[in-house]
Order: sequence, then C-alpha cells, then structure tokens
Amino acid sequence: MSCIFCEIIKGNIPAKIVDENEKAIAFLDINPIADGHTIIISKQHYQYFSETPVDVLAAMTELCKNVANKISKSKLKPWGFNYLCNENKIAGQDVMHVHMHVIPKYGKDEGFKFGKCKNIFVNDIDKTYNIIKSTKI
Repeated sequence: MSCIFCEIIKGNIPAKIVDENEKAIAFLDINPIADGHTIIISKQHYQYFSETPVDVLAAMTELCKNVANKISKSKLKPWGFNYLCNENKIAGQDVMHVHMHVIPKYGKDEGFKFGKCKNIFVNDIDKTYNIIKSTKI
C-alpha cells in the first residue's frame, strides 16, 4: 500500500503547502483540530522519528518553528502551540511516515488537550533511570 505522505511529496495528492525546505515540507492538516493545524513531514520516507537521521529531524524542526512564527504573525493570533510527534500505532501514529504536528491553541479546552494518564505499570524512578542509563545504543 502506498504512503499518503509520499504521494503528497510526489504531487499526486494535493496539499495546502505552507512552507518547505530541502528535506521537509509543511502543509495544513485536512482534519484539523484547530485553525492552522499543520503537519511537517520528511521528504524522504522514514517510518519513525527514532530512525530518522538527525539532519532531517533538524530540517523538520526548522519548519515547525517557521510555521509557528508565521501563524503567530497572522490574523489567527493563537495563544500558544502544541508540538506533537507520535511513534507507532499504540502512541497514536496513523500514517507510518515520520511527521510532526504544529497545533495552535486558542483556548485551554480547544484543540489538542492533555488528559489524565493511567500509570499502572510505572517503576520506581531510580529503577527506570538505571535501566535507561545502562542501555547501550
């Protein structure tokens, strides 16, 4: 099955492109949760954030900043922003192509909203720290 974001990059699917650079492109989300909700994707296909080269992530982050500045200076005048990146279906990634969301906030209970989390299987912080610290990559 074809990747919808790769099809946007190829020009086979139209998108409202608001900015781009050599390695990434930013376009309005077709199912926005706030006015100006923008998606930033890598121009080359990488499935996950954790496997994407640092230079590509830097290019994507640069676009996040540019888009937020552009929206801030526009007539939309948001109060703030959420920057979001999910990895894998369990974390909410719907399209398996690395992407970041820039979500303007116009009110506390509008747009993206954090909810209470169930921390059923949370280790002691020292145990978690020791596990992570001792892991070699």
